[in-house]
Amino acid sequence: MANLKQKEDVIKGTKKHIIQIARQLFSDYSYLGVSMSDIAKKLNITKAALYYHFTGKVEIYKKVLNEVFDNLILSIMDAYNKKTTDKKLHKLIKNYLDFGFKEKNLIKALMFKLSPTDSQIKKYIIQLREQVAGLIQPLIKEMIANKKLTHKVDSRLTTSLLTGMMDGLLLEYSFLNKKIDSKKVSDQIIAMLF
Repeated sequence: MANLKQKEDVIKGTKKHIIQIARQLFSDYSYLGVSMSDIAKKLNITKAALYYHFTGKVEIYKKVLNEVFDNLILSIMDAYNKKTTDKKLHKLIKNYLDFGFKEKNLIKALMFKLSPTDSQIKKYIIQLREQVAGLIQPLIKEMIANKKLTHKVDSRLTTSLLTGMMDGLLLEYSFLNKKIDSKKVSDQIIAMLF
């Protein structure tokens, strides 16, 4: 019984290590630029050993994306600790931009979403993005209600505009290899939208 538990712990630890190494490789070279051979070589194991733990590159990439988006969600949720709606939204935008600037895999996922490649991965990224939008939309609704806007504003569309603006800025700053001033940018976005 104890040996079985030890074996399960070793397998979990091995899988976690594989995901960490794959995350680094995907961050540096993108999903399309990394093969199972590359991952195995970096881990100093055979491809057969890698396939023992994962069915293929798609499964590994999905695990990497789960980690990335889980971390992004935690960053977004941190904004809800602020007292006022304005401060929550400011913190949310700032956290999103800071996270996206540091996490190359988020940028790679955004670019992947835009490219006509593996539809399975593309659909998965869209699902994860919808989860993120689901966390942002209630705050947008609150912001709209607090500003008492006289004309009809669609919170779903506003959420899409906000995430699109942030994603576009992250892509642009990534391509230009420039540092983003997330505080200034969040001020500007809020001023434009509200």
